[in-house]
Amino acid sequence: MNSASRRLWRTSPLTYCALVLAVLFSIYPFYYMIVIATRSLDAINDVPPPMTPGGSFGDNVGRVLDNDAANFVTGLLNSLIVSSVVTLSVVITGSLAGFAFAKLRFRGRNVLLLSIIVTMMIPTQLGLIPLWGMIQDFDWYDTLYAVTVPFLVSAFGVFMMRQYASQAVSDELIEAGRVDGANTFRIYWNIVLPALRPAAAVLGLLTFMETWNSYLWPYAVLTPENPTLQVSLAFLSYAYYTDYSQVFAATAIGTVPLVIVFIVFGRQIIGGIMEGAVKS
Repeated sequence: MNSASRRLWRTSPLTYCALVLAVLFSIYPFYYMIVIATRSLDAINDVPPPMTPGGSFGDNVGRVLDNDAANFVTGLLNSLIVSSVVTLSVVITGSLAGFAFAKLRFRGRNVLLLSIIVTMMIPTQLGLIPLWGMIQDFDWYDTLYAVTVPFLVSAFGVFMMRQYASQAVSDELIEAGRVDGANTFRIYWNIVLPALRPAAAVLGLLTFMETWNSYLWPYAVLTPENPTLQVSLAFLSYAYYTDYSQVFAATAIGTVPLVIVFIVFGRQIIGGIMEGAVKS
């Protein structure tokens, strides 16, 4: 590199200051949530607000678990089941369809891909009423089928995996697999899927977070006795007054699975990127 290029890519102290501020502004809401979750209800009205955790987290969690109106444990388990099933299905179907649209030649491929892209342009809210009618016809109201089956396939997942597969998987590699006698599914499993691992990790992370945080549709098709986590958190606030220490304690518990998933998928993303860099 010449001196101009080195100056362009050199990190200045101002850059570090901006990054530190961005990190602090991002972390502070979560830290404050933990602080209030570990304190009594009166602490939220203190001036200045408390900045250190207290010792009431166990009591707040106990009140959350004893709150029959929220059914927090049921909501947490339901969200784990629904988010895991939807994420696994979206990654599998997205990678399969993405591989087919990117590397297989068949009649109507472009028309089908265009149809999938068009569905991404339609607001989700417009499909709630017809989807509600289908749930009633299938007698799925207040069941996990209602919040799982409609989201097992994602148009965004198909489009994302198609775009990644078209660049990450070479035609020569697929032809080499066919010469070795591998059928289409074996090529997908042994050649395409390992190459799609970074994109699959990103898609899995985004899908899990979206499903975990979904509120409107679960609220419409599930009862208070069988909620998901977000619906359960909403019922914690449906009272004459809101016990924020209880709400924040439940929110802190509900954030733990997201952090775990982010760590697991984040390592897969970094590992896939590093592996690709070494191969190139």
